[in-house]
Amino acid sequence: MRTGRPIPKLFLSEQEQEMLQRWTRRAKTSQALAQRARIILECSEGRTNSQAALELRLTPQTIGKWRRRFLQKRLDGLLDEPRPGTPLRLSDKEVERVLVLTLESTPKNATHWSTRSMAEACGLSRSSINRIWRAFALAPHRTETFKLSKDPLFVEKVRDIVGLYMAPPDKGLVLCVDEKTQIQALERSQPVLPMRPGQLERRSHDYTRHGITSLFAALDAKTGKIIGEIHRRHRSTEFRKFLDTIDASVPESLDVHLILDNYGTHKSPMIQRWMVKRPRFHLHFTPTGASWINLVERWFALITEKQIRRGIFRSTKELETSIRNYIQSYNDYSKPFVWTKTADEIFASVARFCQRTSETGH
Repeated sequence: MRTGRPIPKLFLSEQEQEMLQRWTRRAKTSQALAQRARIILECSEGRTNSQAALELRLTPQTIGKWRRRFLQKRLDGLLDEPRPGTPLRLSDKEVERVLVLTLESTPKNATHWSTRSMAEACGLSRSSINRIWRAFALAPHRTETFKLSKDPLFVEKVRDIVGLYMAPPDKGLVLCVDEKTQIQALERSQPVLPMRPGQLERRSHDYTRHGITSLFAALDAKTGKIIGEIHRRHRSTEFRKFLDTIDASVPESLDVHLILDNYGTHKSPMIQRWMVKRPRFHLHFTPTGASWINLVERWFALITEKQIRRGIFRSTKELETSIRNYIQSYNDYSKPFVWTKTADEIFASVARFCQRTSETGH
């Protein structure tokens, strides 16, 4: 026989269900709010407080508290209540003025607003400007880059490549291929001062260049392993040698799907003749101006950050040895880069960029 007070049933609308799931997935949502959202989602599946507590490793009292809050105030009940303290002194008009100036104008003597210039223009304190900008996620001092591809086959190429990432062929190997060219062997003009408590590592801004080299790399999209080769020049001849290395490294029973950009060395007559003789190789070209879709670019960023940018190389040979050692070490503990965005989500993002571009009058 059931004892204790009856637990009221909890039902969610579609909008509430979507919002709660979004709170649990968002990277910037506070952990407390994400936990409350998970509690309500568990309760909406008909679980008791004890069952939900066991599933989420919480106490039944905590589950009951947020169940009651949600039943009384719905989604608003999961948010933090206003805390005691000094009331806000900024009026809505002052906040609106700061937002309008930030979004629709620039100062006369600069390309963007700073807290000092905005505070002077609005007659507010710098801390007030900072709080307003943080509340509305505005950062005038920061900027990002983007590029919209003008490839007439953009849609077809994106669907083709994303399809290989998310549903690779059963009897095929997907390799993301590209070259990192003009890697410089740099030696700082003075010795590096190592890090110590209270002081960052320091290095001179000028350097001596001892030559350049190029890295040819193929990333296995399934395992994350790298097939790498280094050449001093970047021509069709070197690319053909790298294709020979790939051909020798991949079992003959597998088809090879190469994802690569539209660089001229990838489409030269020499490479076309090489491909005709090896029908198991299939080329998938990225859209023009959309190299971000090639996963090997992410690995290039990784090796640049961890091995090249802060390295000290007194010769090209020393640089090449360092790169080879990194590839060997990386392959010992390699993990694949997981592609999560569908082609339709990419197109929706591109559509939003196009809309914003058209709104600016370009």
